[in-house]
Amino acid sequence: MREKLINIMTMCMRSRRMTAGFDTSKSALADGTAQLIIVTSDASAKTEKEIRFFAAKSGTEVIKADFSSLDAQNTIGKKAAVIAVCDSGFAGKIREYLTGGDTADGGISAYER
Repeated sequence: MREKLINIMTMCMRSRRMTAGFDTSKSALADGTAQLIIVTSDASAKTEKEIRFFAAKSGTEVIKADFSSLDAQNTIGKKAAVIAVCDSGFAGKIREYLTGGDTADGGISAYER
């Protein structure tokens, strides 16, 4: 499962459907392009609180990941504590992998619809 998550996140970043960093994620939330926000395990409490506030305003789900910002750097090429996924298909698959297959729509990802 971990390898699949790494592969899908790498594809998402290479296709420019993902932004890494607090400010770019906040901008993606503000303009409505963010479909999912990922907060790494080593993000500060202040960073997590602020991004959750902005995500709640836009109605975007936030998932606390079990990997660090260094792991994110190895996967997507940027060290960041906050990552915004800006594509619904990628967001569905990443959500599925991060939550162990429990998606909000009964386990059916956007690719399977």
